[in-house]
Order: sequence, then C-alpha cells, then structure tokens
Amino acid sequence: MKRSLIVLFSAFAALTFSAAAYAQENPECITYMSYYQEYYKQKNFKDAFPNWRKAFNLCPPNYRQNLYIQGSALVRDAISRNRKDPEVVKGLLDTLLLLQDRRLQYYPTATKTINGVKTKVDTKPEILNNKGNYMINYISYRENGSKYLFENLSPIVAELGSLTQPSILVNLLDASIDLYRKGELQADDVIATYETVAAAIGGSDLEVEDNKVAKANIDIKFADSKVASCDNLIAIFTPRFEADPENIAVVSNIVRLMNNADDCAGNDLYYKAVTQLYKLNPSAGAAYGLYKLNAAKGNVADATRYLEEAIASDESDAATDAQYYYELARFNYANGLRGKAYDAARKAVDMDYGYAGKAYLILGGLWASASCSGDVEKYARYWVATDYYNKAKAADATLSDDANASINNVARYYPPASEIFMYDLGPGQSYTVSCGGMTATTTVRVSR
Repeated sequence: MKRSLIVLFSAFAALTFSAAAYAQENPECITYMSYYQEYYKQKNFKDAFPNWRKAFNLCPPNYRQNLYIQGSALVRDAISRNRKDPEVVKGLLDTLLLLQDRRLQYYPTATKTINGVKTKVDTKPEILNNKGNYMINYISYRENGSKYLFENLSPIVAELGSLTQPSILVNLLDASIDLYRKGELQADDVIATYETVAAAIGGSDLEVEDNKVAKANIDIKFADSKVASCDNLIAIFTPRFEADPENIAVVSNIVRLMNNADDCAGNDLYYKAVTQLYKLNPSAGAAYGLYKLNAAKGNVADATRYLEEAIASDESDAATDAQYYYELARFNYANGLRGKAYDAARKAVDMDYGYAGKAYLILGGLWASASCSGDVEKYARYWVATDYYNKAKAADATLSDDANASINNVARYYPPASEIFMYDLGPGQSYTVSCGGMTATTTVRVSR
C-alpha cells in the first residue's frame, strides 16, 4: 500500500514538474500568463481576454487552474460584449463549456480552507453545476433550446443527484415538458424525468429556501403539464408495480404522481400502491391516509384498523390522537359499530384538544338510539342523551344550535309525570341506567 502511494505521489509530482518544465521551456506561456493576470487584477477584462487566450493555447492544460476559473469569467465578459453577434457568442459558449470540461479533467479536486484547515474537496459539483447554469443562461443562442437542455442537463443530474442546483432541475423538467408538447418525447419520458428531478430535490436540504421553491415548482409544473393523466399513469406504472412491488422508490413515485394527477385516487393501482407503501414504510400519516381511502371505498373493517394503527403510532401526538379518536367514533357510529364508537368517543372526551364537544354529541346519539329493555330504561336513555347534549354545548359553544335541536328531539320522548310516579320516581331525581353495554347516572325528566 505504501509503495502504491509513493508511486502515485511520484506520478503526480512528475506531472506537475513536467507542466512547469514545459512552461519554462516555452517562455511565451509565462509571458502571456503574466500579461492577462495583470489586466485581470485591474478588472480590465477586455484587454485580459486576448492575452488569456494566448496563454490558454500555449500553456500545458495542467499548468494553472486559474486558466479555467479566471478564463471562465473572461469568456462570460466577452459574451456580454458580443451579445449582438450570435455567431461569435456561439463560439464563445463552446469555449466556456470546454473550460468546465478541462477543469474537471485536470483539477477534479481543489484545496480550500475550511474552519481554518486546508482540505481537499471534490470540485465536480461546482463545475458541473456551473456548466449546467451556463447552458441555461445562454440558451437563447442555441437552436432547439429545449432539446439542447434536455440532452445536456440530463447527464449532469444523473451524475450529481441531490447535489444538483435547483435551477438545473427545474429547467430539465421544463425542457422535457416542452419536447412532449412538440411530439418529440413520449409521456413516459417526461414522467421518468419528473421522477429523476423529484428524487434529486427530495434528497437535498429542504430547509434551504431555494430547494423549497424548486420542490413546489417541480410539482406544480408537472401537474399543470397534464402529461400524467390518470390513464397514462395506470398504463405506465401498473407493470412496474407488478414487477417490483417491494421497491419503495417505485411505489413512492406511484403514490406521489397519482396524488398530483386529477381524480386519480379511486383506482385499483393507487389503492394497492398506498397499501404497499404503508407495508414498506409504516407511518401515522400513511395509516391515516389508508383509513380515508378504505372509508371512501366502504371497507369498514380495514378503515377502522388503519385508523387505530395511526393512533397507536409513536409518530402521532396527543392533539392528533384526539382528532383521530373523534373520527374513529364518528365513523364507527355511522357504520353501526356502537361499542367501538362509544369507546373512541369517551377517549376523545378525555383527551379534549377541541374535540370533546363533538364527541359528546356522538355519545348523546348513541344513548338516544340505544335499544333498552325495562319500563324506566326506555325513557332513561333519552335523559342520558340530554345530559350529553348539554355537555356538548358547554364544551363548545359553536355546537349550541345542534345540541339544542337534539335536546328538543329527545324531549318528545320524556314520560309524563303521572307515569314516572308509578315507579317511585319524580322530576329531578337521580337515576342510574345500564343499557346496551353502557352505564350512566342521569336526572329524571318528564314531559311538559
């Protein structure tokens, strides 16, 4: 290993020495380097440019990295000065891109001071991002600009992935959409491009504002393009899903794309993909989504199970659990699962977080609709329902109208005082009732 390092160092030293030696043997290289750099320091780019060009042609390619860094600044200045002459600009653009390729070839690393320490860093992200942005900034000088960008930005994104600058990702997607509209790309080509740029931006730091904006732009542009019609997505992704249902990247893309497409959440592929995504990567949010999806499809048992799993997840906080318990109570009540509805409503009341009032309404409804045997119990259920309706409006004033309407409805079933007197009961007296697995202590009420 030590011998290999010595050989590698010796080869690098020899390369550096040969470049320096070549420059010494070619004094014109040193002369023009000196000329252009003097003008460059004075920011006299116009006079620096022809001298830099001489140095670039005369000096060995690994002689100085500034031939490429400073040279790029000089070429961009020359482009600005010649912007009214497209043919000249095209030649200068080719030179500018060549400089990025040469710099990457001969200087793939650079020494930078980081926290006071000189460190070798990879220059590829900087160079390729610069190259991509130069293509974008000067695209007006290229024929068939969308095709040019698509063909040249694609390999940059493939190489850099999440290190790609947002501007390049957005422009690559734009180019693919434009080519699709011109009939030069197929729908699945654009979808593949979207998947690529979405994965790249998804892997970047989304706390950075530019990345946040790019993420939103990418999703909006793709949705607005109408490339991903639901029929297109089903045709393209059904065989992919069936071929590799354990591939979380494939499954995630299907869910994301169908979420962005219009009216694409009711088909079999979407249902299978969402279910599979939850299996591969369980989360409270995914479980809740599956509850909503199964509820819409009328799959009561599955909907209930997924909502219970969302509540049980460590990811959901107390406020979210209170919401979920209320929804579980409401859903089970609507589907005749009275025991589950009662238990969930009680938990929503206990947790509150703004859901106690609504949960009290459900508890009132459960008592009012309970099937009770016994001469007093058949009336007592309405007394308990009234108690819960009163609690509902006390907990949440916005529910007063609904609660009062419910009270008026059940009050029609209060017994007359003469009848309740036969059971040794009178108005205002306390009474404990057990009915349908529920028990409560209430107040005797009579009809007016």
